[in-house]
Amino acid sequence: MRIKPVPDPSAAVDDLRELQRAVPLVPGSTDDCCARLRDRCGLADRRVANDWLAFLRALGLVRETSRGFVRTDAEPTPELVREGLREGVLLAPEALAALREATPEDPVTPEALFEATRESVPRHDRARDPEWEATWRDRAARLLAWLALVDLARRVSNDGERDGDAGGTPAYVAGDEAETSP
Repeated sequence: MRIKPVPDPSAAVDDLRELQRAVPLVPGSTDDCCARLRDRCGLADRRVANDWLAFLRALGLVRETSRGFVRTDAEPTPELVREGLREGVLLAPEALAALREATPEDPVTPEALFEATRESVPRHDRARDPEWEATWRDRAARLLAWLALVDLARRVSNDGERDGDAGGTPAYVAGDEAETSP
C-alpha cells in the first residue's frame, strides 16, 4: 500500500531522526503518537503529525503493530529514504518515470507532474476537497523536493542550469541516484 501524505521536506535526511525518535519504542495509539510528534517536534497540529506518522511508516522508520505504532531500528539514511519513496509513496514511481524522461531543456515542474498524474488522484480526494487541484499541485512540489533531497531528482533552472535554491518555479531532472532506480 502506498501512502498519500507527503510532508514538507526536511533540510537534510538526518532531520528525520528527531521525528523517528518522537515515536515510542513501546506501541502507542495513533492519537498518542501524533501528540508525541506534535509536542516533541513542534508540529502545527494533529493532521500534520498524522501525515508525518504515515510518511515515516512509508520510509520504514516507523511500523504499525496490532497494538499501535513503534519506531524501527532503521537509521534514516539516503538509501532508506530513496527506497521508501520508491516503494511506499503514492505517485512516486510516476514522478521518477517523468524525471527519467526530462531534460534540462524540458524539466519536470510541479505543475507538469500534477498534470501527468491528475487522473490518478483518488476519486474520494477530489470529492471531499473543493481545492483538490491546489492540494495535489502542492503535494507534487513536495514530492519532487523529497526526491531531490535524496538525489533521485536534481533541481535545475528554467534554462537548464543547476539551480540549487534559486527562486521561481522549481524544475527538476533525474538526479544522480535515479540511474540506479528500477
